Formats: sequence, C-alpha cells, structure tokens
Amino acid sequence: MPRRSNPLSEESSLTNFRRAFRDVLTSVLEQAVSEGDLKIPSEEIPFLLQQVRETADPKFGDFTATLAMPLAKKMGVKPRDLASDLIGRINKDQLFVKYFQPIDAPVGPGFINVRVLDQALADGVRMACCNDRLGVAKVSQPQTIVLDYSSPNVAKPMHVGHIRSTVIGDALSRVLRFHGHSVITDNHLGDWGTQFGMILWGWKHCRDDSAYKENPTQELGRLYRLVRKVVDADPQELAHDSIAAGLAEKYPNARQEVLAETVKLHEGDSENNSLWEQFIPACREEIERVYSRLDVTFDHTMGESCYQPLLAGVVNDLTTCGMARESRGAVGVFLEGYESPLLVQKADGAFLYATTDLATLAWRAEHWKPDRILYIVDHRQSQHFQQVFATARAWGCRAGEQFSGIELIHVAFGTVLGEDGKPFKTRAGDTVGLEALLDEGVQRASSIVGEGEQARQGMDDARRQEVAEAVGIGAIKYADLSQNRTTDYVFSFDKMLELKGNTAAYMQYAVARVEGIVTRGGVDRELLRHEVLEDPSVLELSDPLERRLALTALRFGCVLEDVEVDYRPNVMTSWLFELASCFSSFYDALSVLKAEGNQRTTRLVLCDLTGRTLRQGMELLGIRVPNQM
Repeated sequence: MPRRSNPLSEESSLTNFRRAFRDVLTSVLEQAVSEGDLKIPSEEIPFLLQQVRETADPKFGDFTATLAMPLAKKMGVKPRDLASDLIGRINKDQLFVKYFQPIDAPVGPGFINVRVLDQALADGVRMACCNDRLGVAKVSQPQTIVLDYSSPNVAKPMHVGHIRSTVIGDALSRVLRFHGHSVITDNHLGDWGTQFGMILWGWKHCRDDSAYKENPTQELGRLYRLVRKVVDADPQELAHDSIAAGLAEKYPNARQEVLAETVKLHEGDSENNSLWEQFIPACREEIERVYSRLDVTFDHTMGESCYQPLLAGVVNDLTTCGMARESRGAVGVFLEGYESPLLVQKADGAFLYATTDLATLAWRAEHWKPDRILYIVDHRQSQHFQQVFATARAWGCRAGEQFSGIELIHVAFGTVLGEDGKPFKTRAGDTVGLEALLDEGVQRASSIVGEGEQARQGMDDARRQEVAEAVGIGAIKYADLSQNRTTDYVFSFDKMLELKGNTAAYMQYAVARVEGIVTRGGVDRELLRHEVLEDPSVLELSDPLERRLALTALRFGCVLEDVEVDYRPNVMTSWLFELASCFSSFYDALSVLKAEGNQRTTRLVLCDLTGRTLRQGMELLGIRVPNQM
C-alpha cells in the first residue's frame, strides 16, 4: 500500500470528511497507478480529487466523486465499470472503513457516492464542540503570504470605491491566518506623485484656511478635485463649476505648473516637502478613524513615498540587464506578447506606478521573503498587474533576484453599482463617501435592533447603539463579501438589512437565537462540553435535521480550503447562509429545551456548535456578532 500523499491528523479527519474521502481516493488512485491498472500520470491525481464534492440531495449520500467519467474517457472504458473497480478498492481502505459506510455500487453513469457513518459524524461533532478551533486543523505546510489591499490616496476622503478592496482583503487575511499561514498585511497608501502636485498647486493658489482648520482632509480633497478640473480643462466640467473655470482662465499653464510642483516635491524641495509632512498626519488620522469603524487593521502601512529612494535604482537595474530601453524619451520594458511597453520612467524623468510597484515587490521579497503576494485591486488594473508580474518574473530570472519564485496574484474585483446599474454615486453625481455610507447603514440598522425575540429582555440606549453599529456596518461588509468578487453588484440597503435571506443580519439573528436558547435554559456551555467529552454515547443524531445540521457545521474546514483556492469570500458567506438555514429548519421543527435525556444534550450541543461556528465564520469576514438583536 503506497504512503498517503497528504495524511490527515486524527483531529482533521474527524471533522473534515471531504478531505478524508479525498485522502482515501488519493491512496486508491496511487495504488492503481503503481500496479499499472490506471494509466495516468500521478501528478493528475490532485486535479481529479477536485471532483469530490457534497451531494445536492442527502438521499444520494453525503459526498460524491465524479472522477470515473473523465478517467474512463481517457482509458477508453465504460465509466460505470471503472467506478465499480475503484469502489472495490475504496471499500478495503482502512481510513474509509473507519469513517464511511460501504459503497454498494456506482450511481447512474459512474458516480461514487458515500455516506458518513453515524458514529463518525457524532465523533466529529464531539471533536468540534470541545475544540477551540471547532476541530479545524491548520494547514500542514504554512506559507508566508503578503496581502496588499485598500490603498487609498491619503489626501482624499475614502469613498464607496474603497469598500471592496478593504473588506475583501481584510476577510482573506483573517481566513488565511486562521488557516495557519503567516500573513503580512500592508496598506500601500497613495501618498506621493501627481495628486500631491495638484494639492500643492491648489494650496498655493486657492486654499481656504478656515476650511482646512476645520477639516484638513475635506479641504485637501476639495483642492484635489478642483485642480484636476482645471488641469483637465474639460469644457463640460468647467461649464458647471465657475470657480474651476475662473482658475483655468487665470492660469492657462496650470498643467505644467502642477507637474513642476510634483517634480519639486520629488527632488526634495524644502517648501513642498514641509507642506507634504504637514498634510500627511491629518490625512492618516482620518483614514485610521474609518478603518477603526470597519474593524480593519494592518500590520504595515507603507505608502508610495517609502519606496521613492529606490525608483532610480529599479530603472537602472532594468536597463542594465537589458529589459528596459528608451522609447521617445521615456524608458519602458518591452515584453513579448504585449503591444505596448510597461513604462517605468517618463520623458521628463518622473517615475510611474509600475516603477513603484516593482520597487515595492523587490523590497517585500528581500525583507519578508513571502511565498505569495496577493494584490486585492479593481479589475480595471488587470493589464497593469499582468505586465508588472511578467516584468518581475523576467527581472528575477535575469538579475538573479530572490523574488523570482514568488507567486504573484491579482485578486480582481468588480464595481459597486447603484440601483440604476451605474457606478454608485449620490443624487448630485458625486462619489459616495465611505463614512457617510457607514453612518446611513448604522442609522437604518437601528430601526431593526431590538425587534428580535430577545427584545423583551431590554437594551439600554448605549447597548442598542453598539448593536446597531455591528449590524449596520456588518450588513455593508457582508453584502459586498457575499457577491462573487469578479462581478459588479448593485448596492441596496433595503436588501442587505433584511432578517431573512443571505444577509449579515440573518446570520447575526441566528446566533442571537442560539444565545437565547442558552440563556432561557440556563445552560452551562463548559459543563455541556465536558459531559460530551467524558461520555461520547450521549450524542445521538437520530433525526435527519440533526444529521444535516451536523454535516453542514463540520464543513468549516472544507470551506476554508475552498476560499483559499480562489480567494473568494463568497464561498464562506454561501456556507454560512446554508448553515443558518439548516439551523432555522432544525430550530423550528424540533424542541430543544423541552427534549429529554440524550436527545436534549445532543440538540444543545448542535445549538452550541452552530452558534460558535456562525460566530467564527462571521468574525473571519470581519463582522461583529452581538449576542442580542
């Protein structure tokens, strides 16, 4: 019998039955290959194992494997015959016998369906219930993973466009860290470049000192937007802004003057650098205040300015190793397969985003030595990252840099739309400010807080506001995370705050119901877990609703694996919704506190496990879960 390629610990196999079944199949397929009965390259086996999934209907078992169909096509045999041969091997596997019922025959054209043994399922519930990690094992080979996300421009108030990168990046960092990886988060702030040239020019020509004193970030943002209109000199925009029109007329060379201010900043001009140092703290403080409300933190906040001293060296290195050359006065990297070069230096000597990204990548590689770097950035930057990654890989190969082996991944996402199907804006046509969005979410949430079954227990005003904050902001974050990240989605407060359907409020309410059961029953959770740990026989999953709830809760480890495979938090939200729905069906149909003996114990354990699992899953999404709604 060949050695299992990914042996499971006792803990993980007890609570992650899909992995256990995949491990069985790995052993069976490797044995068949080694004996010459299965003529496929062994490296194809991991891809075949991806065809193991949960069954759509419990009457067909708990898990199904469809790998016999593609294998049979390659081998020129009938799928059902091949499935029968594999089943014969599977039924003899020691791990399979321990956790699954014997398989009688293939289903349909060649599906291999399995059902978890009742005792194994009960043991899995006991393990998860009595474990701080809910029985979920950490990855056996942890990696160092850097996540680059949020990255707002510091001199402008954060707006709704920043929500996706921020919450997706935060959720992924939490999931990967919980899964056992060493995670480094970095907020690569836009604190340098042309935007500051615009602000500096605006400060010198049209600032409002009283407005700056009252709200520095708001005034700097106003200057940026105003000067951009002046520089762009768009007749339609100027026609609707008399102040910008007046400035454009008064300063016809504004574009060149803005560029000059940027160059002065980059060259170390004392006045411009002094102003930059004055602006940054206030801007950072404003951004951190918004992050605090979102419960988002970073290990590092290293803006573009940190890498400014490295940019000339990047261009020189790329030129020296023959990757970059001059074109029309600028310097670009010409890569095979791309129509246009990746510019790293303008004709006037200024550097570009690509230059900073390459310098940042080299710095991270040297100092953090990551295995992976994830860039959680808008899908509109896809081509930029394709070229940056291609350049970095070629640069690493040619120059012998250590980052050549790092896996570089652009985690792209779509746009937040209004109900009119266009990018989400205010009625006046302005981009919606992120804090205003959070305020409205909390305000709307306050109308539903206290309406749940625990309302009669009472909440004081301070507690009500705290819960409203958790519900309102949680609703906004969950609504974003529950979408397939690669697609656009329509923003709707009315839908995201509903107490039914796939919403944060529905999950939070499910946890509140569990807490209500515990409170009304006077349940000592620690004593309950101790009882189950000491006497496994008290768990009896006799009702189909109990079994379904147990299986769904124990998919937690599978879900973490699936989120990591493609960096999609909506896999987590879909499972949480399924778990909450299973609990609702269980709770509505079966008595918990009025049950007796082992039945009462079993149902209380399932309630406890469900509540803790929902809470942990929501916390991995960065969403607070109050005990009362």
